[in-house]
Parts: sequence; structure tokens; C-alpha cells
Amino acid sequence: MTLTGLLLAGGESRRMGRDKATMEWDGEPLWRRQLELLRGLSPDKVFVSVRSEPGWVPDDVEALVDDPPSRGPLSGLTKALATMQTTHLIALAVDMPFITSDEIRDLWRHAEAGSGVVPMIGERAEPLTAVYPAEAAADFQAALTGSDFSLQPIVRALAEVGKVKLWSVSEKRANLYRSVNEPGHINCSDGALSP
Repeated sequence: MTLTGLLLAGGESRRMGRDKATMEWDGEPLWRRQLELLRGLSPDKVFVSVRSEPGWVPDDVEALVDDPPSRGPLSGLTKALATMQTTHLIALAVDMPFITSDEIRDLWRHAEAGSGVVPMIGERAEPLTAVYPAEAAADFQAALTGSDFSLQPIVRALAEVGKVKLWSVSEKRANLYRSVNEPGHINCSDGALSP
């Protein structure tokens, strides 16, 4: 099995009030921290999904700009699955700084030929830090041309046909999947975030 990494950094950051990708976490921008986690899996290629080309994308990473109108993460995942040349795609949200290299390695270890892995936090899927097989490309494309752009029904449909496994996350590990959406959620001052 082969792997492409995708950093999902195309959010509008409305609640945060500024681009989350450039906010610092433990002294480094979130985009850099998350890209290092993806690089730790030794993917064949790394993409970053964005609404418009940012100035921070490193030379060894390809920016995938959403086709208008952007449908959020659905647009980014659809484009990455259509563009990649590997058997699997691992997506990682830029605003999930609590995720660890061990956790995303475990996700990748649970993937199989033709099947990815989507974490489940209670009854809700976490589709923004997950592994998708190349076989899911048509499903994402169909969803993008529909009227419901939520990822929850796509994940359920993929699970029903065996294209992803739903991986139950223990209560202890659920905090790893927290996202940073608002300044009040964690300590935030001068554009820096800290746990």
C-alpha cells in the first residue's frame, strides 16, 4: 500500500478571526507542525488543501486550491483523491494540534487494501483526520455534485460498502481529536496558541 498525505487548511477561520494555519503552537506555526506529522509517515507525496494559495506552502508540498464554489473539507478531500497516485490518502486537519504521531501511525496501520479508517468519537465520525482509499474518489465526487456537503453521510456510506472501517476512539484518546476553533477554547494571545 502507498500513501499520500493531505493537510486540510482551507477553512475560513471565522470563529478564530484569523488564519489558524499560521497561528503558533509551542513556538511553531500549526501548518508546520501538522506537515511534520504527515511527513513522519513517509508518504509518496504531500498536498495541502486551501481556498486560495497561501505564502507559507513549502517547495516540497503541492497546494491544491479548491475549485469554486468551495464546499469546505469535501472540496479538498475530493480534489486530493482525484489527484493522488497512491492507494491511500491520509487527511489531517490543520486545527487539530493535540493529535500525535503515534495516533496517526495507528490510523495508517489499521488501513487495508481498498479500505481506509475513520475514527469514531462516540457516535460521530472524525473525517478530517482519517485514511481514505483511492476507491473512495468516485463517492466523494458524487457527494460534491449533490446538495449535502456534510462528511458524516459520506463516511457512513463508505463504511456500509467496506471502503472505510469505523475505528472507535477510547474516551482517553478522544481529546487528541479536539480542534482549535475559537480563541477562548485554549490560551490564545498575540497569535500564539498553547495547551
